[in-house]
Parts: sequence; C-alpha cells; structure tokens
Amino acid sequence: MKKTLLLIALAISSSSVLAKPYTKSPSEVVAEAKSSDWRQLDPENILKIELQTGSVYIALNPELAPNHVANIKALAREGFYTNLSMYRFVENFVAQGGDMSDKKVPQKGKKAIAAEFYHHTDSTLKITSLDAVDGYAPRTGFLNGFAVGQNEAGTKTWMTHCVGSFAMARTNDINSGGTEFYITLTPQRYLDKNTTVFGQLLSGMEHVQHLDRKPVTGQAYNVIKGVTVLADVKGAPSFKRLKTNTPIFESLIAARKNRAGDWFVDTPNHTDICSVPVPVEMEEKTGGS
Repeated sequence: MKKTLLLIALAISSSSVLAKPYTKSPSEVVAEAKSSDWRQLDPENILKIELQTGSVYIALNPELAPNHVANIKALAREGFYTNLSMYRFVENFVAQGGDMSDKKVPQKGKKAIAAEFYHHTDSTLKITSLDAVDGYAPRTGFLNGFAVGQNEAGTKTWMTHCVGSFAMARTNDINSGGTEFYITLTPQRYLDKNTTVFGQLLSGMEHVQHLDRKPVTGQAYNVIKGVTVLADVKGAPSFKRLKTNTPIFESLIAARKNRAGDWFVDTPNHTDICSVPVPVEMEEKTGGS
C-alpha cells in the first residue's frame, strides 16, 4: 500500500513539473489589459527625430538621468541637430547621430555634461523584478516602463542596453558626452554603466534600420531633418505604454518565461530583461506632423 501511494505521489509530482505554469501568450495577456493598465506618456518627455527615412520617437527618462534629458531637450529646442547626420551605422550594433565634425557649438544646451551611469538612492528603489539570473546585474526589472538593472541593495539603478536604447556616446573621458547620441540595434548589455542610457525608442526602428550603411559620393549622408520635443509639435501623435507595476505586466512576464501553445515543447520558465519589450500604442491625430 505504501509503495502504491509513493508511486501516485511521484506521478503527481512529475505531472506538475511537466505542466506549463502559464497558458496564455504575450499577445493574449496584452489584449486583456484595461485602460487603467496603460499610462499616457507626457509629450514633454518624448523626442521626435525626423530622418530622411521617417520619424523616430524616443521616450526620455528624467527619473534616472535628469541632466541628460534636460540637455537634449535644450539642444532640440535650439535646433542644434537640424541638418546634422546619423553619421555612424554599425550593423547589429548602433546607429549614432549628432555633429560628426565636432565643431558645432551649442547655444543653449551643453557640449558635455557629467555622466549619469546610474541613479543612486539612499534606500531600495522598488522595481517590478524579473526574478531571473542575469550576468550583468544582480537584479533586473522594470521601473515606470523602462528596463533597468540594479545592485544587490537596489540603491543603484540604471537603464539596460536593450533593443532601441537611447544613450549618449563619449570619449575615454566619462564626462565628455553631451550631444552625440546613439540607438542600439540589438541588446548590448556590456555597455551598461559605461555610457548614460536616458531613453527608449517608442516607434520608428524601421526608419533607423533603413539608414544608409556607408556614405555615397555626392549625396547627403543620413541627414537629420530635425529633433524636437513632442510637446512642441502641433498635431503630434500621442503614446501610451503598458504600466510595469501592475498584475497584468507580471502576467506578461510569466507569458514570456513560458510560451503557450502546442508548438512549444520546451518552456524553461526563464527570460531576460531584453526579451520583455514593454507594449506601446501610438495614436495619430488628424493633421499630425
């Protein structure tokens, strides 16, 4: 009798291990989100980068890098980037823009500002934890819609280099960055805490990917038509992003860790910080720019 009960217990245990802990796909989870699960983004903290290939929109993060956000908004409002270029494109790495000559002098913004590699707090800064092993940070998760890493105590927080991260290029001097930005085309986590990441692409990666890889003789190379703060653009589109401190977002993480559907035969109950893109919705307005 005891042997029979043991076999039954083992069978139950085995079936629970094999059973998928989550049965909804990421798209099904997002489809169930209520209006209260979304956050309307402030156009004052969105950049519009107008390229020859199309418009790119960037959500800025003043919480973790306030000085970089303030500086690039000042540069945008003075028209610093107009007719400059996306002068560096490295396949599967980054697209970098700004003043290739390094001779243009900002009128309101600053040419260089102090690095903001991470944001320090006296106590633990609460994030929605991914609860997964990460080789680049003791803790990873999400803070107000942005993918972040933290130290073990949660007192140092930084944005991670995932697809579409918006960061400031620099020389060997850590405080030399100020005008030259880049957008990551693929995750580049080894750059974390080596440059200041202060934004995340919301829309327009296809326009970045369509940039020319090399200059063509006699042709302008990847001209930046302009960079503006979205709040200054008449008829601009609006953006909302799924809140990352909600049960629905935790369900999205679970769905990413274990993919539903009969096709999947292996569900590892694991994901990484760059494999959980935060859903964004864009609403165009009639007569938008």
